[in-house]
Amino acid sequence: MTETQVIALGRDALLTVLYVAGPMIGLGLVVGLLVSIFQATTQIQEQTLSFVPKIVAVLVAGVLFGPWMLRLLMDFTERLIADAHQFVR
Repeated sequence: MTETQVIALGRDALLTVLYVAGPMIGLGLVVGLLVSIFQATTQIQEQTLSFVPKIVAVLVAGVLFGPWMLRLLMDFTERLIADAHQFVR
């Protein structure tokens, strides 16, 4: 395995992680921002009000984007196995 192939594999792995984690992190970030704005305007400083909606948003994102994320991970794994199989020969 050459240095270029190792770098390409690392890049693909990092991009796959970003693509898979991105929707859940992004939705959690948006919901957290909205809850923070709501808390600042109403001056309600309840801890569960900031924690529970973010958990629900991440779970909903997991359900909505789950098949797409699974497909990305499966594609990456198939490419990884195919590349590994190529180097064994």
